[in-house]
Amino acid sequence: MTTVPAPRVDQANLATTEAFRTIAELGGDLAFVFDCATGLPVYVSPGIDDMLGYSLDDVRAQMEQGGDGPLAALVAGLPERLRRFAAGDGSRLRVMREFDLLRPDGSEVAVEVISALSLDDGGQPRALLGLVRDVSARRERERERKRFASMLNHEFRTPLSTIDGAIQRLEALGTKADEATRQRYRNIATATDRLIAMLDDYLSPERMASLGSRRRENAVGPRLLLEELVAQTRVAGRPVTMTAGELPAALRGEPSGLRLALKVLLDNALRYTPAGTALHVTGRRVDGGVEMALRDEGPGVSLDDVARIFDKGYRGANATGVAGSGLGLYMARSVVEVHGGSLTYAPPAEGGAEFRLWLPVPASSAKGLASGMSNSDNRNGNRG
Repeated sequence: MTTVPAPRVDQANLATTEAFRTIAELGGDLAFVFDCATGLPVYVSPGIDDMLGYSLDDVRAQMEQGGDGPLAALVAGLPERLRRFAAGDGSRLRVMREFDLLRPDGSEVAVEVISALSLDDGGQPRALLGLVRDVSARRERERERKRFASMLNHEFRTPLSTIDGAIQRLEALGTKADEATRQRYRNIATATDRLIAMLDDYLSPERMASLGSRRRENAVGPRLLLEELVAQTRVAGRPVTMTAGELPAALRGEPSGLRLALKVLLDNALRYTPAGTALHVTGRRVDGGVEMALRDEGPGVSLDDVARIFDKGYRGANATGVAGSGLGLYMARSVVEVHGGSLTYAPPAEGGAEFRLWLPVPASSAKGLASGMSNSDNRNGNRG
């Protein structure tokens, strides 16, 4: 290792950074230490030449010349970070950036730079510790995912476009067809539009490229879910109330799946209730978990339908003339049950319909993720 002494970083301080440097270099990353007072390098990993094409002397020379050179990007913004810290702003103690760095031979390397201010015993910044990671391979994987997504999107979209064009011709030429036949044409056109929209939502190159590129969240705040539900209701032009007691900061679960389940409940409430009627959102602790409920002021669910509303493909009496597939509630309950929770229907005393989504809290051992609950084809609404 090559070490160049600097005024404010004594041997004791250098010893405290040894572990950081070793860990960074074990993973093939570059480690660097810059003195905050001088802005000059104290340590740079020997591998800098292999990754970036520069030596430690190159780094030092560029910094001594006022930081005018490609390597200045490693510590870009350091004076501003120090100024903000001195003013009491600790938001930039740790910074992560990604950019292309120019090599001496004119080529570029994609790098990710993570840096943090190291404080002395008096709480003042003494050094900037950082690591540099070559992300060229990751960039290439992202490009490959985009190419694959484009190909897959095209392979699905081409036959769908053929079907879409054919059904439009049938509708235009089939003026003498009976009403049942024309309705089938409309159903095919609607299904085709829905599939094309799904391609845009789930198989777009951007969406596919993002898969696996970041760590998936595994927790979500119940209050945030309720507030998002209220916001969506207001966007739909409906009055809404929200009542929530003391709720845990987070629940274990996949956020997008839980949001989808709540969105299904909201869509149904909007679809099957008169325009202008209010919706009511509640959240509370109950039975060792959290219950999030949505109540409407519509006609409610027919007694004949209550036992089957969560069945796959089932549509109740009030669905006559309303577009839908009968899969929404089935899918929502499936998502919730995978999380060890339950989705039930409860007819409120004041009328309307109320759906209750229950999830276990992280500390509860009674129900865990993917617990042995009945699947969504089970018609009883017990929490089991």
